[in-house]
Amino acid sequence: MIAETHLAPRSPGELLGDAHPLLEQLGSTDDLALTGLPPGAIGLQRVTDLTSLRGFLGAYQEQVLVPVELPAIVSAYHHASRGEARELIALDTSLRAQVAIKPFAVASCRVGQRQLCRLRPMRDQRLVKRYLAAIEAGEALGWHTLVYGVSLAMFSLPLRQGLQNYIEQTVRGFIQSSAKSLRLREADCTALLLEQAAQMPAGIASALDKGKSAPVIAGAGA
Repeated sequence: MIAETHLAPRSPGELLGDAHPLLEQLGSTDDLALTGLPPGAIGLQRVTDLTSLRGFLGAYQEQVLVPVELPAIVSAYHHASRGEARELIALDTSLRAQVAIKPFAVASCRVGQRQLCRLRPMRDQRLVKRYLAAIEAGEALGWHTLVYGVSLAMFSLPLRQGLQNYIEQTVRGFIQSSAKSLRLREADCTALLLEQAAQMPAGIASALDKGKSAPVIAGAGA
């Protein structure tokens, strides 16, 4: 009888796939994780322990990450790949109506605009130039998800791996931002990250499928 030597994934990379090396240049944990959310964000009470942190992450995935953020990245990627500046700016504007991400809006746009600085050397690219101009004119906000999708397209990075990287870094950021104040053990943080990563392949597949036919944002609210 052959003994099993590997029964469970030991890292998010084993569940989601290894990220392209250049993805590390597009965002860090601090860049992609939107911390400092107000109590009650996405319908939850303040995170006070491991259990409530797990609940927050589950609600974030269900209400924000899968229905809004991943499709936003996919849509921005496709618009950028096709040079559709007008459509990208319209997509940026449409995100203002997304009820689920309102608690994230200030941090998202701050992060997105900071990431845009990394694209400034590419101002010769028509789409990047027009998007920057729209943000500077107050016609767009520069949501971090859209800037991330544009970055993937501009650097010709694989979309699926980009989504994988976004998920891992964002979820890891939430966990790490809570770990110190909650005095969580490293083993608990690793286990929680693995739990979240195990649920994400389906979300990635859904976002990619939607993007094949109509790369639009799902779940718009009034």
